[in-house]
Amino acid sequence: MVIENPKRDKGKLQPQNGRHNVETNGKLFAAGYVRNSRLILYQLSKDEEGEETEVRREDQDKINRFSTLHQKEKLLQADLKTKEKEKEDLEEVSSELELADEDEKVSYKIGDSFFLLPLPEVQELLAASIEKIDSDVTAVEEKLSELREEMQQLKTALYGRFGRSINLEA
Repeated sequence: MVIENPKRDKGKLQPQNGRHNVETNGKLFAAGYVRNSRLILYQLSKDEEGEETEVRREDQDKINRFSTLHQKEKLLQADLKTKEKEKEDLEEVSSELELADEDEKVSYKIGDSFFLLPLPEVQELLAASIEKIDSDVTAVEEKLSELREEMQQLKTALYGRFGRSINLEA
């Protein structure tokens, strides 16, 4: 069945699992859009339909908590990626400075200013910066681990309650 304009259909669109479900004449159909904005319907099997489960307040709280944790996870992953890149850059600079002459003064950025410092002092400052970044990376990885553990517990509880009727995969 092809429907040119889904708004003309008397069915009710319900988003589920990245597609729409359309209910017409008591039958449930899956709907997907193809070229030229045509809506294609095919009948869902009983397994794909899933059971209608009432969403309780505690279920909604778990779903909201999962969503919040998912957003935090995305932010922490971006932060971790930035810190790992910064660490990689500092290690590269440190290895380049090993080739420099010890009597040479090196420009070192502190805040928004650059200072000419002796090479051994710059190497010490870089080592301290690398240690700081290492501890920051470890802290972010620990937070991510705790967050993912809680998300997994919520997933287990929600999938146990709703089965295939809920999609928590990102």
